[in-house]
Amino acid sequence: MSGVWVFRNGVAKLVSNPNVEPLDWPEPSSSSSSSSSHRLGGSKKRVLLHLPSNQVIGCYAELEERLKQHGWERYYPLGQRARADVIQFHRSAASVDLITLPRDFSHFKSTHMFDIVVKNRSFFEVQDRPI
Repeated sequence: MSGVWVFRNGVAKLVSNPNVEPLDWPEPSSSSSSSSSHRLGGSKKRVLLHLPSNQVIGCYAELEERLKQHGWERYYPLGQRARADVIQFHRSAASVDLITLPRDFSHFKSTHMFDIVVKNRSFFEVQDRPI
C-alpha cells in the first residue's frame, strides 16, 4: 500500500498516485466559499502581519518602522566587522534579544518571521495567504 495520505477535517484518504489523482477534495455543499486556498495542495505564501495596524510587512523599511515602535533598534556590533549579508535588531545594550535577518528581503523566510513573532508575541503574527 503506497501513496500519500491526505488528512482533511479529521478524515484520512489514501491517494495512490498523487501525480495523477488530485489531492484536493470537493468542498462541502454547505460551504459558501470554494476558493482554491481552502483546497489541499493549494499554493500559499506566509506573510508577517503587524497586528496593531493590521499591515502586512512588505519590505524592511516597513518592518524597521514597526520594530522601532516596539523598542527595537538597529544593532551594529562594537569592535567587530559588521556582516554585510545580514541586518540585526536589538532592544537595548543590556538585552540579549537579537533579531538577525538576511539583508535581501527576497530571502526573508518564515523562519525569520517566526523569530520576530516569538520575540514580539502581541504585535506580530505569521499568516498563510493564497498566492
